[in-house]
Amino acid sequence: MDSLQTIKQRFGIIGNNIALNRALEKAIQVAPTDISVLVIGESGVGKEFIPKIIHNQSARKHNNYIAVNCGAIPEGTIDSELFGHEKGAFTGATQTRKGYFEVADGGTIFLDEVGELPLATQVRLLRILESGEFMKVGSSELQKTNVRVVAATNVKLKEAVEKGKFREDLYYRLNTVQIDIPALRERKEDINLLFRKFASDFANKYRMPHIELSPEAQNYIANYPWPGNVRQLRNFAEQVSVVEKDRVISLEKIMELLPNNSTMLTVTNTSKDGSSSDFMERELLFKVLLDMKKDLNDLRALTLDLIKHKDVEDFNGNTQELIQRVYQDQNEPEEDFVPSQYNLVPTKSAPITPNYQQSQYDYSNDVYDVSPIEEPESLSLQDNEKEMIKLALEKHKGKRKMAADELGISERTLYRKIKQYHL
Repeated sequence: MDSLQTIKQRFGIIGNNIALNRALEKAIQVAPTDISVLVIGESGVGKEFIPKIIHNQSARKHNNYIAVNCGAIPEGTIDSELFGHEKGAFTGATQTRKGYFEVADGGTIFLDEVGELPLATQVRLLRILESGEFMKVGSSELQKTNVRVVAATNVKLKEAVEKGKFREDLYYRLNTVQIDIPALRERKEDINLLFRKFASDFANKYRMPHIELSPEAQNYIANYPWPGNVRQLRNFAEQVSVVEKDRVISLEKIMELLPNNSTMLTVTNTSKDGSSSDFMERELLFKVLLDMKKDLNDLRALTLDLIKHKDVEDFNGNTQELIQRVYQDQNEPEEDFVPSQYNLVPTKSAPITPNYQQSQYDYSNDVYDVSPIEEPESLSLQDNEKEMIKLALEKHKGKRKMAADELGISERTLYRKIKQYHL
């Protein structure tokens, strides 16, 4: 069995990404067996290399290897292509024809885009996988074949199974061993290696000087999402090699040639079950707490000015800006929750409008019971987190779901925090 580095050199595979190496090692490991393999990966990642490696490293390497793109064959003729047909089986069948499974007897057949197979064809394929038996279109004679099947898809087959577009038994039969090929955006360390390899190949092909990228351009393409994966990168390298006169490509030129970078994918830190991780929840909670603390400080400062100035016209410009900031997102006056520790209770309620100059409310008649306003005792995030949770529970009278919504966290996280802080 050849080493990983030997396989890379033989098939021209560039890159040292851990996920890519793991996929190649798994292909080498299962190659000597006859079990079915399902290759999963986005379009353009290079899934076609895996079945070639498996065939080359197996005992079947001296027999036929056939690659079939299931998505490129019309539904009406795919059975004939895969299993063959008898003369006169349908209009245009002027002679008997062997199908791919008969021609590949003793070898390997690669079914690319297997998720595109019609349901009727899936039944025939399942029978071959289970017993090696098939019948040509228009024939009643049972034939046998000894073929190793490697399938690939960029479709989420589990979702296709749930929607009834792919047979569940066929999915599990094909997916004896699953090999996942990472997308190019997950192989950032390999992108510039691949670009230099492609640029060198096209320089030799078109007999022109080799192109290079500026350091800024290298960094840009390393962080570009490449929705078309390796295929898109190869086409881009060819375009730049042929079209550009300058042999050193700048960042500006790269940004001009590549599609808008605004569609870059954002990687979300999620747990295995697909939900947001605890780390992300804590970060969100801390942000909410800090925002709430800032708003409370602004409200306290505004309250002090209200006490000192009974006449609205005495407010200075800074105070008006503060009012604008506090109430900038409010279109209608609401009854805000005021923590009891600030003990600000107006005997006559009135809305505070965002534009204080236009307010017609007379604050001179208000009477306030004002307790001394103290500076925060602690700047600890943990202490403030505990206090905010306590305030949210008080505001919603112990209703955890409403309190969790107020804090911007899940009810499960809130319950854990309640136990942690013994609230």
